[in-house]
Amino acid sequence: MRRGHAPCTPGSLKHVSTNEQKAITAMIEFPDLHYRLTIDPDLEQFTFKGCAEITFHPPEALRLVRLNCLALDIEACRVHRDDWQAEAAFERLDRDEQLLITFPEPVAGPLTLIVDYHGAINAGMAGFYRSGYMAKGHFWPMAVTQFQESDARRAFPCFDHPRHKATFEITLLVDRRLTAISNGAVAQETPLADGRKQVRFERTPQMSTYLLFFAVGHFESAVDLEDPRVRLVAARGATRYGDLGITFGRRALQFCETYFDLPYPLSKMDLIAIPDFAFGAMENWGAITFRENLLLDYPEATSKEGRERICEVIAHEITHQWFGNLATPADWRYLWLNESFATYFGYGIVDHYHPEWAIWEKFVLGQTDGALERDALIETFPIEIPGGEHLVINTATAPIIYSKGGSILRQIRDHIGETSFQRGLRHYLKTHAYGCAGSGEFWKAFEAVSDAPVGDIMRAWVEQAGHPLVTAERHGDQLRLRQQRFTYQPHTDTSVWPIPISLRLFDASGTQRQQRLLMREAELDVAIGDAEVVKVNDGQVGFYRVAYAEATQRAALGPLVRGRILAAIDRWGLQNDLFAMVRAGREPLGVYLNFLKWYDREEAFMPLVSIDQHLRHALLISGVGRLPVIAEVGRELTMRVLEAIGFEPQDEETHAIAALRDQFIFSAVLYGAEGAASFAGEAVQRADLHPDILKGVSQADALLNGEAALARLIARLESCDSEHERLVLLAAMGCFRDPQVLAKSRAYVLAKVPDRNRFIPLTAMGANPYAVDDLWAWFEGAQGQLADFHPLLRERVIAAVIPVAGMTDPAAVEAFFDTYLADNPQAGDVVRLSLEKLAINLRFAEAAIGTS
Repeated sequence: MRRGHAPCTPGSLKHVSTNEQKAITAMIEFPDLHYRLTIDPDLEQFTFKGCAEITFHPPEALRLVRLNCLALDIEACRVHRDDWQAEAAFERLDRDEQLLITFPEPVAGPLTLIVDYHGAINAGMAGFYRSGYMAKGHFWPMAVTQFQESDARRAFPCFDHPRHKATFEITLLVDRRLTAISNGAVAQETPLADGRKQVRFERTPQMSTYLLFFAVGHFESAVDLEDPRVRLVAARGATRYGDLGITFGRRALQFCETYFDLPYPLSKMDLIAIPDFAFGAMENWGAITFRENLLLDYPEATSKEGRERICEVIAHEITHQWFGNLATPADWRYLWLNESFATYFGYGIVDHYHPEWAIWEKFVLGQTDGALERDALIETFPIEIPGGEHLVINTATAPIIYSKGGSILRQIRDHIGETSFQRGLRHYLKTHAYGCAGSGEFWKAFEAVSDAPVGDIMRAWVEQAGHPLVTAERHGDQLRLRQQRFTYQPHTDTSVWPIPISLRLFDASGTQRQQRLLMREAELDVAIGDAEVVKVNDGQVGFYRVAYAEATQRAALGPLVRGRILAAIDRWGLQNDLFAMVRAGREPLGVYLNFLKWYDREEAFMPLVSIDQHLRHALLISGVGRLPVIAEVGRELTMRVLEAIGFEPQDEETHAIAALRDQFIFSAVLYGAEGAASFAGEAVQRADLHPDILKGVSQADALLNGEAALARLIARLESCDSEHERLVLLAAMGCFRDPQVLAKSRAYVLAKVPDRNRFIPLTAMGANPYAVDDLWAWFEGAQGQLADFHPLLRERVIAAVIPVAGMTDPAAVEAFFDTYLADNPQAGDVVRLSLEKLAINLRFAEAAIGTS
């Protein structure tokens, strides 16, 4: 999920005999590793005391053990075996994030390490950290944990790597007025003489340290009436907004138990809303945590799109209870076995219950297209990221592990069929339940129950970086397909993929048929008979780009676009691949703009949203007013659509129409459409502005009305209770036109907005063509403030700002980051990504303006 810390592994032990290294290796992989933790938090001082009892059975005597440990003050260490106990020497190795424990003599057999320690409940949204909320004029504190990937060591000394699975017994000592939560249900609650209570929780199944959770605070809960295992936990007074979350949580749990044919193994499943959270959600086994906006549904503030997102994230995290929690990656390099499946089923479960939402379109738009864009950089990664012992889930790697991985699963499911896909998943989970696995075990599980060559196909897609461009060239009744790696920047790469190809063929009478094949070589001739027109990548299931060698081939598809004979997803794919060719310098921008004439009757969500995104990107990179044709095309498109669907939301309309309107209101104003500006100016004055147009209207107001809009946004931001509404308003705070108002907005954000949300207006400014000129100077001068951001959130600012703001002075940007990386080597991935995008944008702008 984010930047982590190098875990201790047996192979890294120093000054230890080979036999002792082997002993420790066997010990930490032994199935009966067990932790008994007692945590005593103080929410007034934000400190805690802890006692960790770690029981294991090394196969031979050992004298030294290294645990992972970070930012903890160790008070004492003891070793216990049967009726013998002794003090143990210890040394904290801060640089290595380790605790070295040395026994007075070699110890064999079952033994228990006992470590007494204390630490701070930090403010960094990692490890054991502080949060809280305001209610009735009072701040109500809480303390919660976030351990993925390597931050359990901030809360207790441990073997902090996913393969070191263990059982856990947690006891919390808390004020009687507070609620304590952990992975298991409460086993026993005992009042203490000092006004506190001791809360002991059920022993967990075998699991990895990153999945452990405990929390204490002023919470309230609600239990699902149909399935009492499902409970929603939130700040006091907030569970009344949990009906959608708890209902869909129960339905997602039911889907997974049925589809995977394995029961959920814990006695309860908590869905917990956390006010301060750096990520979207976290799959802690039995105690899933969420940002409030991704669990709580405020009827007057949450949009249709927001409700859809709540369901998708809940489904994602509940899928993890099987993929990741039950069957765990043996190494961080196999994290795709968690995240790719959770991404895929996050959408699949929602589609199962709400097919009318057409959420697979959102998957292709948000996940597949985002992964194609990220993966087209020369600086990319395989889905199975090399390294293993230490993995950073960050802005650079997440689109590959999550989005590309999920897209490859969609591709392979289409290729082998639903029955084989489900049978393979069930066999994999049952084979590796409560254990660990890697990619090889996954291939074997599939091939044990299916004749399909899943391993041969998947291995190339998972272990090889990048993705192919398939070029189609007509030769009579043959279609010649050629593949090569696609990158935006010139790059030589001879990689070849086994590509499941699907063709849609049309003959002269309009009859259509599908043709499927597996392309294993760099070039392949396909007999297409009397087909007049061919669309490659039918249904856009394949993870590859498509180019047509002759302009006439693409032109022949135009009437099928205008007549909506091609499916909406294929109409999306045609123009989307063509715009990728423009960004890669393979086609001029004018060719793309000319091809858009075939979309003059377009009504479908996917192609319309995508075309608008491409036009806005072209406007951002070329600069306001430099290419008037972009704004002209955008105005015509957005106003035609808005006039057709109406500016006002309708209760019974589809989610797609609601999302389209919200986006197009602001886009139309950005392109200079007076009708949209007039509507936004009137709508923003409403006290009951509909949540389905709040974002578009607020962004338009910011662009049009500067200081007055800033005052409105701040007033509404400081009075609203919904986190969803806060995020919408914060996005609008990046949309001002005037440099002085933008500066005031940044100052307010950095001074007043909570750490978890500061990145939102700043990244929005990276997409604002009016903010570009001053943004680099601000970024360069704001390093002291940005250094305090959570690492993942700081990376998001870098990735949003540098590729665009850096265009004002590329040489200065390069020089700055040469020095920056020397001091911040952990930012290398996102910096290299951003600099490559900067180079792509510079070439795009030069080509677009030069040919205008």
